[in-house]
Amino acid sequence: MIKPRIDESCGIAQAAAVLGDWWSLLVLREIARGHHRFDALVGELDISRKVLTERLGHLVEHGVVERRPYQTNPVRHEYVLTGSGHGLLPVLVGMQDWADRFVLGDGSLTATTHGGDGDREAARVAALPGSRVPAGLTLPSTRGDVGDVVADAGLTVLFTYPATGTAVPPGWSRIPGAAGCTLENRLFRTAWQSFAAAGATIHGVSTQRPDEQAAFAAAEEIPFPLLSDVDLELAAALRLPTFRAAQQIRHKRVILVIDRDRVVRHGIYPVADIPAAVAAALEAVRQIGR
Repeated sequence: MIKPRIDESCGIAQAAAVLGDWWSLLVLREIARGHHRFDALVGELDISRKVLTERLGHLVEHGVVERRPYQTNPVRHEYVLTGSGHGLLPVLVGMQDWADRFVLGDGSLTATTHGGDGDREAARVAALPGSRVPAGLTLPSTRGDVGDVVADAGLTVLFTYPATGTAVPPGWSRIPGAAGCTLENRLFRTAWQSFAAAGATIHGVSTQRPDEQAAFAAAEEIPFPLLSDVDLELAAALRLPTFRAAQQIRHKRVILVIDRDRVVRHGIYPVADIPAAVAAALEAVRQIGR
């Protein structure tokens, strides 16, 4: 087989040489989702052990994935993303976003679901209950530190939203589903004590910069932390629905209830009626806590 000539001066060509294989991209997707061990990757991907061994070796050779021992006698390894691998997460999320819009959708820009029985975004969120949020997934917080996505509490209510404050781009209100983030934060603020009484901690997440989130949280007196997924770590880990506006990937509105063991117990998507969705999240917390 004749290998294609690689343009040494073209970054796209060089990236394609490392990632341009179907299985390599899917292996990275699964490692980002928290599947680090060989047998887990085989099961998630339904891939032959020979092909997986080759792809992992290729990714390790190029410094995208690192092998780490997790067991001795016999020695067994797990596979984790390096700094270079984490740098590829926006690429994976960008590919997902492009396919959701132009391959699986009708090409229109929307901050909510396209609708219909074949909606793949809704199907991905519907499949989240029972799955685990990867351990060690931390994001910059409006509290000035780096916070775990999952709180040290009985339950975490995690709500993702596109953007708040003055940072929204022109034409924002014309994007279906984009408006309403300030309202959603205010409603969770109002219900914060009710969630706490039911044993839940609230975390809000957007892809805005931490300083933008902090300014909004201070102005609105938001009592719970807002986490910045600016590097799309959470979006990649849970394959959350996104959209692109003003050349930035933004979260669509999703609400998840996650237990202390990092298991997703309940998901709400789309969030069309925001007050109803916040009320439904509180009811879900109460039901799970019984």
